[in-house]
Amino acid sequence: MESSKLLIALFAVQVFFPCHMSIQAAPENSDLFREYIGAEFNNVKFTDVPIDSNVEFHFILSFAIDYDSTSGSPSPTNGKFNVFWDSDNLSPSQVSSIKSTHSNVKVALSLGGDSVGDSYAYFDPSSVDSWVSNAVSSLTDIIQEYHLDGVDIDYEHFNADPDTFAECIGKLVKTLKNNGVISFASIAPFDDDDVQSHYKALWQSYGDLIDYVNFQFYAYDQGTTVSQFISYFNTQSSNYNGGKVLASFISDGSGGLTPENGFFTACSRLKSENKLHGIFVWSADDSKRNGFRYEKQSQALLAISH
Repeated sequence: MESSKLLIALFAVQVFFPCHMSIQAAPENSDLFREYIGAEFNNVKFTDVPIDSNVEFHFILSFAIDYDSTSGSPSPTNGKFNVFWDSDNLSPSQVSSIKSTHSNVKVALSLGGDSVGDSYAYFDPSSVDSWVSNAVSSLTDIIQEYHLDGVDIDYEHFNADPDTFAECIGKLVKTLKNNGVISFASIAPFDDDDVQSHYKALWQSYGDLIDYVNFQFYAYDQGTTVSQFISYFNTQSSNYNGGKVLASFISDGSGGLTPENGFFTACSRLKSENKLHGIFVWSADDSKRNGFRYEKQSQALLAISH
């Protein structure tokens, strides 16, 4: 009899406190540092960039674009990606070398970007199925050739509606993950109505597949203050609810909150609130000029017991 009473009591507890209750995970700090590299062809190498062994470090090759790479005026290829980064200095053997030298380094590639040649790089699929098929095939080849670990989505101009973008990118990431080709994926939106409508549609449908949000906080006005930055960060954290939104700066100081004007103050404040999911920088190509001093500072901040 006693055991049946116990079972009834346990059942009652289950009814009132079901096990599958979804509880929003508490935000947490991370030691993730990410840096875009290779878009500006100024001979920057992985080995130029200081790497702190106490952080998780991601290089992001910029860019792979589904445009043809041989003609003077590149045109869209419906998901057939080509390498548009400085592959002389950032080659497959150099990827292998930096990863074998530093066990905390992973390398990803970013898709799209702002421009190709002298024109905008458009997301321009013929159809969802044909684009996904071409993208899976061409990106798998590049990722395996270059020994890469993940993808970043950085389309900024669109010849397709948000739902089409969401389906194409969502199915691409899902297939690459299911096939074991990549282990992580990120998106790189910024505060523009058209851009946000596309990435929020993707987040709505496939947010569970997106590991990091590389939000381009440097696309806000130059002269952004610490309090404005914190406000922007909180707004975008609610736009990408549940996502790991990273803090960011641009090394040439052309926008957003700069290291000179309080970026690290803002990061320390986020860290004190358990919201510093990582930092990313655009880009190593520009940071080369100042000796990567802010990369060192970023990693030192992240490495302090997160």
